[in-house]
Amino acid sequence: MSKMKKRMIYLIRHTEPLREKGEKVFLGQSNPPLSTAGIRQAESLALALCGRELEAVYCSDLRRSRQTASIIAIKHGWIPKVCTALREIRLGEWEGLTFAEVQDRYPREFRERGENIVTYRPPGGESFADLAQRVLPAFKRIIAETGRNIAIVGHAGVNRVILCHLLRLDLERLFSIRQEYGHVTVIQQSNNLFRIGRIGPEGEDLLTGEYVH
Repeated sequence: MSKMKKRMIYLIRHTEPLREKGEKVFLGQSNPPLSTAGIRQAESLALALCGRELEAVYCSDLRRSRQTASIIAIKHGWIPKVCTALREIRLGEWEGLTFAEVQDRYPREFRERGENIVTYRPPGGESFADLAQRVLPAFKRIIAETGRNIAIVGHAGVNRVILCHLLRLDLERLFSIRQEYGHVTVIQQSNNLFRIGRIGPEGEDLLTGEYVH
């Protein structure tokens, strides 16, 4: 009989990246560093996670994820484990453009994506279905190869795909899951049972999802 696995998984969105245009853009796999505010946010996260006895910190190879993870990991004496499969969704020709610029240059494509958010691919990019196909096997591998508390520093799209999977939500609902910069989702694992929530000032707000190996 395999040993029972009980631990905490901290699923974190990277902190604030540098915004060259000063407004929200489609980042995708573009590669800005953290902003000054993002560095401060990551330092606050590192302090908040002290004492959580992390076995490992995982991240994507994009700078905003690696920087956030490095600031957290150093507090625990670790170097982040880089997993390229945890990269944010690839948005092709839209990357680096503001929402207004995409609407102006690609009005038909922008509308089509809104109508079919799961399977639509921007020009040169991925769909959220594509994202799930590369992220979920990596997440399952990370879960299988670790046994104690871990942190995973992902991206908004990446984290939403993982949480939809654990909560058995259709991907069409992925934008109903909040993912601000530096957002921490607390996942309590007991073997194949995952309780998912966020610890905030009003206490724990937990949902229950079941993940099957």
